[in-house]
Formats: sequence, C-alpha cells, structure tokens
Amino acid sequence: MNNNIRVGSLFGIPFYVNPSWFLILGLVTLSYGQDLARFPQLSGGTPWILGLVTALLLFASVVAHELGHSLVAIAQGIEVKSITLFLFGGLASLEKESNTPWQAFAVAIAGPAVSLVLFLALTIFGSQISLPLPAQAIIGLLAAINLALALFNLIPGLPLDGGNVLKSIVWQITGNQNKGILVASRVGQGFGWLAIAIGSLGILNILPIGSFWTILIGWFLLQNAGSSARNAQVKDQMEAFTAEDAVIPNSPIIPAGLNIREFANEYVIGKTPWRRFLIIGADNQLLGVLATEDIKHVPTSDWPHATVDSLMQHPQQMVTVNASQSLFEVAQLLDQQKLSELLVVQSSGEVVGLLEKASIIKCLQTSAA
Repeated sequence: MNNNIRVGSLFGIPFYVNPSWFLILGLVTLSYGQDLARFPQLSGGTPWILGLVTALLLFASVVAHELGHSLVAIAQGIEVKSITLFLFGGLASLEKESNTPWQAFAVAIAGPAVSLVLFLALTIFGSQISLPLPAQAIIGLLAAINLALALFNLIPGLPLDGGNVLKSIVWQITGNQNKGILVASRVGQGFGWLAIAIGSLGILNILPIGSFWTILIGWFLLQNAGSSARNAQVKDQMEAFTAEDAVIPNSPIIPAGLNIREFANEYVIGKTPWRRFLIIGADNQLLGVLATEDIKHVPTSDWPHATVDSLMQHPQQMVTVNASQSLFEVAQLLDQQKLSELLVVQSSGEVVGLLEKASIIKCLQTSAA
C-alpha cells in the first residue's frame, strides 16, 4: 500500500492515512489554533488542543464523504479495497466500476450528498443550540467546510465527484463508458489549467484570489485527469481486440502421438526455447503439458518409439480465457492474479494458444504502426 499507514477499519473497509496527511493535520491545527486563540476565554494550550480537535473533525467529515461513496458501492456488490486520507483529502479505492451509468451516478453523487447533509445538520444544530462562542465558531467552520467540500467536489471534471457524475451522464447518452471518461477527463484538465492560472496570477497580485495552494490543486487535477484520459484511451484501444488477437504466434502446442525424436527435430532443435509444450488431442482439446527438460530422462535410442504422451503431466491450475474475451479484461486478469501467461481456448474448448503481457503489448504496437 505504498507508504500508507493502516489505522483500522470502518464497516469492514481498511482505513489508511498517507504520511502527507500528518503535514496537513499540523498546518490545519496551527491555523485553527491561531483563530481560536483570539477568544479571551481560551488560554494556555486550550486553543491549540481545540485546533487539533477541529482538524480531526474536519478529516472525519472527509471520511464521512468517502463512506458515502463506499456504502453505495457496497450496496451494488462492489468491494471497497480501502479509504485513504492524504494531502488533498480522501480517496475510496473501489474494486471495479459500477455496471450501469446510473449506478455510477449514484456512487459519485453519494459523497457530496453526505457533505451537504452534514452542512445542513451542523447549521441547524449551531442555530438552535446555545453554545459558547468558541464552540459556535468550530461548528460554523465545520459546516462551511462541508459545504465547500460538497461544492468543490461537484466541479464537473475528473478526478472529482462531479467528473464522475459527468462521466455517467455521457456514458448514459452515448452508451460508451470510455467516452464518458475521456470527456470528464478533458474537462478536469481544463479546470486544472484554470486553477494553475488563477494561482499564478494571485501570487503575482494580478488577481485578488489564488495562491500556491490553488496551483497545487490545479496540478493535482491536471495530473489525475490526464492519467484518467490515458487509461481510457488504452482501454478503448484494447477493447477493440480479443484474446485470440494477442495469442503468441507459433505457441508451444504439439499433437498427441508425436514421438520424442519428431518432437525434438520439429519443435526443439533450432527453435524457440520453450520450457514446456501443450499437448492436444485430435479434437484440439488440451490433454497435458510436457516439460522440455523431461525428454533428457529418456535414452536417445528410445526417442523414435516413446511418445510425448508418455511424458506429459496433467495441467495444474492453468487459467484459461475465452478466445472472444476482450483484451482489456484479459489484461486485468493477468494483473489482478499476477499471472505470467493465460491459455486461450474457443468456447468449445479447442486450444488456440498462449497469451502473455508481452504478446498483448506487441498486438497493440502492431495495430498502432
């Protein structure tokens, strides 16, 4: 999990903090502590303790925001891998995308909805309950932060929630999820450049707003939106191909009944140095696997008589994919299960060949040439 520190779990969801979070926690505590020190009834270290409490409540609001996304995703059967607090707020890491545009919309809008509910609840509580001025200031601040959190996240550009809302709308209209990601990513990049421009002009005192933090937020939007756009383009390209398109040419497949002499002459000597071969029957179904090293255990005088069948072993836990399966799904399977190769078969079970990451890359490079 990179350098993230696990601090527990919420509703069964692992909860992490990034080391950058501690920097923000310190800065927020210092800032709020200075504001609270203006109240004459607070003395000594009390303003700083309350500043820390306020900072923690602020981050609790961020966690509640991310839980909004997470609980809706869980209701859709999507696993939430983690919630992480970092420099720019929080991030809920989901196992996969929602199945439909409107499900994606529900996951995206849930976070801002939680923040708006917290804003309303804190505003009503602060106006109805008589509290000391410092407590009123803290509640008013938390209400304002939750409102800002909701409105900022509704900016219609990835990686913000508003970008995911826009993505789901474009997906619904076009029927193409990648198109939605690309549109929302481009809008996100636009807002990123805008924030960088405003921050730069603010630092130069040309604009009354904008600061170094505005530039930093713009850079964050620009980098993440650009990454989303690139991923969508790659996904779009990969979905145009199937597993069969990326099968390794001349995959190590041999017919049953072949004697070892024929096997050595036709498939081993002077050929690609495969460590093992797949043995198929007359119906092209997989029968077993032959390790090239095993032929050394047979005297060469017996090679013309012994068949590869006598040396083959039953394939153990060989993961197979259908030849017509999307190349993007195949690449995900390789990555998620940390596999070096997959066996590609037709729906009838006929062996097509082997596929690996290198052959996927070659397939994409060939198509782009």
